[in-house]
Amino acid sequence: MEGDIFCGIDNGTQVDSKVLQTFQMSFVQVQDILDQNKLIINEINQNHESKIPDNLTRNAGLIRELNSNIRRVVDLYADLSSSFANSMETSSEGDSVGTMKSDGKGSQKRMRSR
Repeated sequence: MEGDIFCGIDNGTQVDSKVLQTFQMSFVQVQDILDQNKLIINEINQNHESKIPDNLTRNAGLIRELNSNIRRVVDLYADLSSSFANSMETSSEGDSVGTMKSDGKGSQKRMRSR
């Protein structure tokens, strides 16, 4: 259900189900790419062991594909990190409380769950 709120694992932080779905989709994408990389690495190793010139030439393209996949994984994790930070920032904005300093001036203090 879109817009549902779920409790965080340990600290009681509430997380929107849409955010959780985004994280899950990203992790599925990462796992798919890593599974693909495993197959590519196996093929590269087989080609290398065969020492057949055409297979060794094919390895150059496979290594480029592997590097591209690694860049995609890094980008997905960077996006995940950014999304997570934004969702935590958004959820913690409701946790601000007013406090009084000893000089009598008011201030805002953000309470963080641990």
